[in-house]
Amino acid sequence: MTTVRPGDFYVADIPFTNGMASKKRPVFVLWLEGDDAVVASVTTAAPRSVTDVLIHAWSAAGLRKPSAVRLSRLDCLEQSLLIARLGAVSEDDASRLKVAWRDHIRLQF
Repeated sequence: MTTVRPGDFYVADIPFTNGMASKKRPVFVLWLEGDDAVVASVTTAAPRSVTDVLIHAWSAAGLRKPSAVRLSRLDCLEQSLLIARLGAVSEDDASRLKVAWRDHIRLQF
C-alpha cells in the first residue's frame, strides 16, 4: 500500500451512513490520526462558500476535472478506504487552502 500523506488527493471508498453501500469519491487528505485519515470532500460543483477552495493546478493534482476542496465537508476514514492516490496539492493551492482554513473554519458552540 502507498504511504498516505497529508496534502495528497485520493479516491476513497466512502461508506454510506446506513452501512449498506459505498461510493468512490475524490478526497483531499488533511491530516492523519493513527490508522485514520481526516479528509475533505473534492467536488466539481461550483464553490458555494469561502470554505470551498478552487484547485488551480487540478490536472497536476491528478483530478479529472476542475475541482474544489470543500473544507466544510470532512470525513474520518480508515486509511484502508483510500484506494488510489491521484496526486499532491501544489504549493500555491496548499497556501490558499491553509488561508481558507485559518480564516473561515471555526467551532460554533
